[in-house]
Amino acid sequence: MEVISRAIRGDKVDRIAERIFQESIRISGGLRGLVEYRNLTWLPSLAEASYIIALKNEAIKTNREIAEYLGVSEQTVKNVLSADEREVEEYLRGEREKAGEHIAGGLAKLAYRRIKENRDNMDERIEIMEESARSLGVDWAVHVLSSIRGLDFPAGKEELLERLRGYSIMGKPIEEILDEIEYPVKNPAELLHEIRRRLKKS
Repeated sequence: MEVISRAIRGDKVDRIAERIFQESIRISGGLRGLVEYRNLTWLPSLAEASYIIALKNEAIKTNREIAEYLGVSEQTVKNVLSADEREVEEYLRGEREKAGEHIAGGLAKLAYRRIKENRDNMDERIEIMEESARSLGVDWAVHVLSSIRGLDFPAGKEELLERLRGYSIMGKPIEEILDEIEYPVKNPAELLHEIRRRLKKS
């Protein structure tokens, strides 16, 4: 797919766009849901819309910059950004027959909103866990939690290394600890649990 082939691997925007795309499919009921709606034709538009939403909200790009980056028209960008996610939500619940002019755009916006809400809730949970670790005097847990704040979960090894590289816990480099963990890590609590398990084995 041209939109995806233009992406720079490992870039934060690429990861967010992929998450928006995956969450959009999940919201639609998965691939089975798309088949039932007879809307597999949404997929290319959905990939494009996912990138547009990610570039607008995460990279703070202008409509023109987004259009140039993706090789689409500014009107396409404008259509995606002005799509109504609430109409899409009502359409998916069977409360309306049509979902506006740009279903993929509305779906991508809805997916991004849900990802953002989940990320905000995750940051709140991390803050609570950080306070608990601090009160218990578990310094390494405080450091890990403060370093991963804002990280999207489930998380892979590369994302965690980006945040934690160079840190040692009880004399053991974090790189070695992360080598022993199974991925993806579902949430911060699981990460702390896995680190603690590896430390006990040392």
